[in-house]
Amino acid sequence: MDKVVATATEAVADITDGATLAVGGFGLCGNPVALIEAILASGVRDLSVVSNNCGVDDWGLGLLLAAGQIRKMTSSYVGENKEFERRFLTGELEVELTPQGTLAEKLRAGGSGIAAFWTQTGVGTQVAEGGLPRRYDAEGRVAVASPPKETRTFTVRGEPREFVLEEAISTDVALVHALRGDRHGNLVFHRSARNFSPLAAMAGALTIAEVEELVEPGQIDPDAVHLPGVYVHRVVEVGTDSPKRIERRTVRPTEPDQEV
Repeated sequence: MDKVVATATEAVADITDGATLAVGGFGLCGNPVALIEAILASGVRDLSVVSNNCGVDDWGLGLLLAAGQIRKMTSSYVGENKEFERRFLTGELEVELTPQGTLAEKLRAGGSGIAAFWTQTGVGTQVAEGGLPRRYDAEGRVAVASPPKETRTFTVRGEPREFVLEEAISTDVALVHALRGDRHGNLVFHRSARNFSPLAAMAGALTIAEVEELVEPGQIDPDAVHLPGVYVHRVVEVGTDSPKRIERRTVRPTEPDQEV
C-alpha cells in the first residue's frame, strides 16, 4: 500500500519512447513540473500527450515540446505557445483539437471503463464532420485531417436532437500535481489546480502524483479527498517550495472606482 517513490527521476524511469501520457494542469496551473522535468532529462521521445494545453515555450509541457520529445498533442487550447504553433504549421507536431468539456469527459470515461459516449458538442462542425487539420507537411499543406465521426439522433425532453459519438481516452501513464497526498495515494488538490488533474489521473494505466506535502494514512479527512488512492500508483514528494508560474499576470484596482 505504500506508494511513495524517492525521486521524480525514479518515478518516471520506466516511461518509454512512444508512450501515451495524460497530464493534469490548466494553463500553468497545476502542472506536474518535477515529473515533466524528469521526463525531459530522461530523453524519451515520440510521446503522445493528452492535456488541456501544452504549457508555454519555457515551462510545463512546453519544455518537452521544445526538446522535440512530443509527437502528438490532444488538447483544447493552444494559444500561448509560439513553439507549439511553429511545430504544428511546419509538420513537426500532430495536434488533435478537442472541445474542452469533451476532453474532460473523454478522460473521465476512459478512467471509468466507458468506451464512448454521445454528446451534442461539435455537432454541425468539423469536430463531427471531419476535416480539421491534424498534421501539415513541410509545405504547409494538410497531410492528415480528422475523420468524420458517427452521429445519431436521440429524443431529449421530447425533441429530436443530433449527437456525435466521442471515444474515451485512456493512456499508458498519467502525471498530476497535488497539494497533499498520503502514502496510499489519496490526493488533495489546491483550488483551481484541481482542474483536469483528477480526470487525467483516472485515465492512466499507471498514475504518478507529485505532492507538495506527504502525510501519513488517516491524516487526510476522507471527505476532503479529491482523488482516491485506487487511481494512483506512485507518489513522490516535491516540497512546498516547488516553483509555480503565472501564465498571464493581471492586476485589478483596489477600489471599485480606481483606474488601473
